[in-house]
Parts: sequence; C-alpha cells; structure tokens
Amino acid sequence: MTEQYLSVEQFNEMLQQWHGKKIKISKDELDDHDETILELNSISYTKNTRRIDDYEPMNSIVFNGTGKIQTDDSQLQPLPSSYYEIPLEDSTLYQYDESQFSLITDRGNYTIELANEI
Repeated sequence: MTEQYLSVEQFNEMLQQWHGKKIKISKDELDDHDETILELNSISYTKNTRRIDDYEPMNSIVFNGTGKIQTDDSQLQPLPSSYYEIPLEDSTLYQYDESQFSLITDRGNYTIELANEI
C-alpha cells in the first residue's frame, strides 16, 4: 500500500472524481468514532471569517449529499443535514493510499473511501 501526501489542490482534484458515488467517512476525534455513508452530490469549501472562537474552523471541506451516520452505540441515524463538514487547518495533512483519502488535523483523523452499505 503506497501512501502519498497531497497538496490541497491535488486532494480536491482526485476527490472530485468520486462525485455521484457512495462514500464512507470515518471520523476519529478525541474519544469519538463515527462512520457516515453519504451519496456524494458535490464537494465545496467554506471560509468562515466571522468566527466567535477558535473551535469554529476558519476553513472546511463540505461533502454535500444525503446519508446516514453510525455512532459509537452502532445506531444508524439519518444525517441531520444534507452535508458532512470537516474542519480544515493550515496544518492539515492530506494523504491518499490507492483506495482511500486521509485528512489528519489537530482535532482528529478522517478517512474517506468508496462505501459498501453499513
């Protein structure tokens, strides 16, 4: 398995090829693990210049589409919104290993891959 680091531009270009596909986003943040299955309609980026505190991210990647989230207690719930947002930082690392993308931030690690149903 060859892991490569990507620039945000390379990451975006490669990830855009997954439009219209079902993806799985796994989040490991502090003691929290979630898995989300999403029908990916589009990908966008947001910039929030009016943050109240440092917990709100300055930049985010937004996966638009409908889906379900599986939480620690293994319950499958509909996503509360028609998108999934990952906060981005200047120090975020973008990786690709031939089948999945990884985003490594100060807050947590996110894995994005093509999905099978949960």
